Amino acid sequence: MKIEVLHKEDSAVNDTLLAGLRRYRNENMGNEEAQPLSVVAKDDQGKIIGGVAGRCIYKNFLIEMVWVDDVVRGSGLGRRLMLQAEEQAKQRGCLVAQLDTLSFQAPQFYQKLGFEVVGTVPEFAGSPARYFMLKKYSS
Repeated sequence: MKIEVLHKEDSAVNDTLLAGLRRYRNENMGNEEAQPLSVVAKDDQGKIIGGVAGRCIYKNFLIEMVWVDDVVRGSGLGRRLMLQAEEQAKQRGCLVAQLDTLSFQAPQFYQKLGFEVVGTVPEFAGSPARYFMLKKYSS
């Protein structure tokens, strides 16, 4: 056996690791592919000014990114995008949504939408606190 330390991204290594993870997951959970789900807002010129992106798998809506441009932040657009993305996830059969966010980002925003903190990594020198959040949908 030989163990290597890599200091740059290697797509072949990542692909091999991902294939192994998927194989193991499928053995334990069944073969289900993630379905991408994004909801975006564009201005009148077609420029993206906000969006929610994630994927649905095993009845989970895994929210990976939420962003709203500074120009429209505070206008309610983030809430509208989240609600629309969650509605789509529910239509796909998702029973929960989950995400993680940093303390300076928007934990209170998500709590107002019904997400609960289910885990944290406390702040430490050079790193803000991290919150893992979950929202259960009524079935």
